Amino acid sequence: MMRRSPSRTAGRAGLVALALCAVLPGAGPALAQAPEAAQGAATEPNRESASREATWASIRPDLFPGKAIADAGAIVQLDAPGRAEDAALVPITIQLALPVGDPRTLKAVTLVVDENPAPMAGRFTLAEGTRDFSLSLRVRVNSYSFVRAVAETSDGALLMTKAYVKAAGGCSAPATKDTADSIAHVGEMRFRSFAATGRPEAQVQIRHPNFSGLQIDPETRGYTPAWFVREVEVKQGEKLIFAMEGGISISEDPTFRFSYTPSSDQVSVRAEDTEGKVFTRTFPGGGS
Repeated sequence: MMRRSPSRTAGRAGLVALALCAVLPGAGPALAQAPEAAQGAATEPNRESASREATWASIRPDLFPGKAIADAGAIVQLDAPGRAEDAALVPITIQLALPVGDPRTLKAVTLVVDENPAPMAGRFTLAEGTRDFSLSLRVRVNSYSFVRAVAETSDGALLMTKAYVKAAGGCSAPATKDTADSIAHVGEMRFRSFAATGRPEAQVQIRHPNFSGLQIDPETRGYTPAWFVREVEVKQGEKLIFAMEGGISISEDPTFRFSYTPSSDQVSVRAEDTEGKVFTRTFPGGGS
């Protein structure tokens, strides 16, 4: 079977376009450029991919200065929606697990949203000796972006995986709840534990508007000043479960679902926001 060269195929397409121009008034400009448009469309994914990675190349030195980052393989799993239903409440799940025989432990995991005004959503420090951990939370996504989970192991290695999320406007989206009510109950917390088929999990929710500084106040028409939870520490007895350093990318009413081992030890939560307000609660180890 005879194979046509790309140039011959493009030439034939051009002749067809010119023929159609002769019989369809007004179709000339669009159809006459059909071969060029098709060729441009073919290269567009490459350009878009290069642009996406260019953002990462520009922010990486600030987030991980001088550090090599390797592909995480199966050690880091990231679950994120390809297209988010609500850009201000994008669900993210990170699962970390070192393989059997790996002598290292897990120190921390950093969640990055490349295209957000403040790309680092949060850095989560894990308990000493952690070999596996799961964490779910909700974040804001400001425009189509890669979301990255970068784990740090006990030997200092950085391991990354990423997912592409189609969402826009999450950082400037208005609050989903009444602001006055949210402020009146700021700092209130809830703790729940879940019986799972695998490792048990628990969830901590902190009432807080978590203003990003990009939302418009409907009364003043000016920007609502940034005010968000910047630190969270969750302990079981005296042992750390995780500690977070966060920013504006964490959604309102920060909620964290995580793996843990139930015991008689109480679970304590300490949170601090950017105004210096500190909120603390203690819960029974089995949840409430």
